[in-house]
Amino acid sequence: MTIAQRRPATSKLNNGLISRLQKQVPELLPPFIALVIFLVLWQLFSWTPGATLPGPIQVIQDTWILILYPFYDKGGIDKGLFWQIWASLQRVAIGYSLAAVVGIALGIVIGTNKTMSKALDPLFQLLRTVPPLAWVPIALAALRQNEPAALFVIFITAIWPIIINTAVGVKEIPQDYNNVAKVLQLSEKDYFFNILIPAALPYIFTGLRIAIGLAWLAIIAAEIVMSGIVGIGFFIWDAYQNNYVSEIILALVYIGLVGLLLDKCMSWIQNLILPTEQK
Repeated sequence: MTIAQRRPATSKLNNGLISRLQKQVPELLPPFIALVIFLVLWQLFSWTPGATLPGPIQVIQDTWILILYPFYDKGGIDKGLFWQIWASLQRVAIGYSLAAVVGIALGIVIGTNKTMSKALDPLFQLLRTVPPLAWVPIALAALRQNEPAALFVIFITAIWPIIINTAVGVKEIPQDYNNVAKVLQLSEKDYFFNILIPAALPYIFTGLRIAIGLAWLAIIAAEIVMSGIVGIGFFIWDAYQNNYVSEIILALVYIGLVGLLLDKCMSWIQNLILPTEQK
């Protein structure tokens, strides 16, 4: 009897798994086909006369040790790609966290104070267009040390979308909310936590999601200034100086995958925190 009762449960489990896989096929098939086409075109291009960029087959052949052993550690900068990416993620976490705290605070100030908005908005619009690499010499000249300079480059790159989106979110608070706050005579503290923050959260998370991508992009510029350190940016720079093109391509693939995961992580946190009606 026990065996007879277990079979239907196992069958239902398998049917449920198959059903979920069938639902995912329409979502996964188009990007898979696009990826295959891209790889085929890339490989064909690498076979054309005079092409200097290695194809995907050559990249795998040149970097298979890095792919198979991402956790190796021989000391110094001779480490696997996992440790290179991990070191870069730690720097991104510090710079991005500082940018989030300062950016949200400044965004709220600008959004609630028209005078501050008029005074600072032109300056912010000017500074946010400066690319990360342009901040490198300024950071080095001002801070004199590689690590703080790298963190500053990440911070200054990530902060602008957080400031701008937070300020817009505060300015777009419905007037009805403000009227209710006046009728209830809410204190500034109650208004801040019960009206302002909940209403601006969707905009804040939009800025945070954009910023995490920019912070991860800035790591290349940030780590170029830091000679002889562990990090994916310096790994790419060192591979370029040694003409290891396949290693550069592999590192770029890993950077793209990590960037995708960071965005998905922020999206998950956003869905976890935001109320259903604000998603």
